[in-house]
Amino acid sequence: MLGGMFCPDDAFCQSGKDEGVLLDSTVRVALDTRLAEYFAAIERAGTDVQKGECDFLIETCTDSLMRQHVALTAYEHYRDSKVMGSESVAIHVFDTWFETGRVKMPSDMELFAARVFAEFNRQSLIGGKAPELILYDIDSNPVTLFSDGAHGRYSVLYFFDTSCVNCKLQSILLRNIFQQEDFPVDIYAVYAGDDKDAWRQYIDEQLSFGGGRAKVTHLWDPEISSDFQRKYGVIQTPRMFLIAPDGTILGRGLDAQALLQMLYAVFAEVELEYGSDESIGLYDSIFGDIIPSKDEVSDIADYIRASTLERGDTLMYRQMTGDFMYYLALQKGEGFREGLYELVAERILKESDVWKSQDDTLKVLGMAEMYRDLLSKNMPGAKVADVKLPGVLVSGGKEKTGVYSLRKLRGANNYLMFVTDGCHVCAAEKEVARALAASEKNVKVLMVNVDDVLSADPALASRMFDSFDLSTLPFIIQTDRKGVVIRRYITFLE
Repeated sequence: MLGGMFCPDDAFCQSGKDEGVLLDSTVRVALDTRLAEYFAAIERAGTDVQKGECDFLIETCTDSLMRQHVALTAYEHYRDSKVMGSESVAIHVFDTWFETGRVKMPSDMELFAARVFAEFNRQSLIGGKAPELILYDIDSNPVTLFSDGAHGRYSVLYFFDTSCVNCKLQSILLRNIFQQEDFPVDIYAVYAGDDKDAWRQYIDEQLSFGGGRAKVTHLWDPEISSDFQRKYGVIQTPRMFLIAPDGTILGRGLDAQALLQMLYAVFAEVELEYGSDESIGLYDSIFGDIIPSKDEVSDIADYIRASTLERGDTLMYRQMTGDFMYYLALQKGEGFREGLYELVAERILKESDVWKSQDDTLKVLGMAEMYRDLLSKNMPGAKVADVKLPGVLVSGGKEKTGVYSLRKLRGANNYLMFVTDGCHVCAAEKEVARALAASEKNVKVLMVNVDDVLSADPALASRMFDSFDLSTLPFIIQTDRKGVVIRRYITFLE
């Protein structure tokens, strides 16, 4: 609590406190000066701190006249402040002290005005959820806004009137912003009047946006059935709000310039580092020693999206998803590799609005494209690469060395194994594969030594690397009798 810095009664006592005597002008001027200085000192402290400080100052006053004066000064200061978010402090002072009767307003008219102010502002305060609105488009179709909180993109809610001079200026500035800056934002331009012809003309002349990622929806409510005036404090126009993808109000009482500065901050290009030891350790602790299924990997990706991006936290989504991609790229096993393909091909590379910074183009999108191209080779359901490779074909209890077409092994279940010398895991996989081929009918295993191909035929080795993901060995693919890939990145050691 900061209030110990200044006690209103101290200023009063210095001039001679006398219960029930009106504050003289000298005391009032001195006190107002001290209060103004104090409010300025805590301006950046945050609204929760400011509410606590106001309560402390008012509670400190033991004289009823002094308490009324301090409470009224605090209320009016935050009611009239140009600092965004100050309205919540004024409403707190009203609810806590005036509405409860603990402090009396100077007149019934002033009490009524304060109630109106609180009622028309309390639902649209910064940090709260945007109230639901059911409005209508120009063809009288209902459009519901902010019913479920999350919208996926930032929203600008702009109330205007065709007869408002300042609205015309803000409309022009708003249009210029979104023509010059390619912000991915949904703009809901709400006409506060009831003249449809004037509205149509205004849209054509002032609010026609062209191109870019911003989407404009023109709405109105001529019967005022949505109660938008009370919900969003639209006592006069223009009235502008910035709302996060999760429905949280980020800015209110904005003009076009203030909106632009907030959008710059929201969409600032932050350079992130991915694949740190800390992030690798985090995902290691999640999976432990278990090789997950592709669906389990996707569940983690879904959880990251739901807890970050769908709540409006694009920065954290970028960090966690980028880290996840780098982590998966280091892992072996079917679930990890198939999960990595889905992450890069179906999520990251389809989210151009998220990975917008030049830095992410290289660190995330570039890497995602590389992994997509690598992992798209020999996809399940497609025919295996049409390549002939030297290897050892194991079938039944027999082994035969030769050159084999990978599409024509003719077993009901074929396993293509790419191995390398000196690899203990490769040696173990080969032993289990031999036992499988000996015990199961219609099972054939072709073992291809990558080192032998490299030394004997570099040109063939180059084609082999172009056709298969050999970034980790052993690499095992299962195919059917027609050479169609059934599974890949599998292991016999489970």
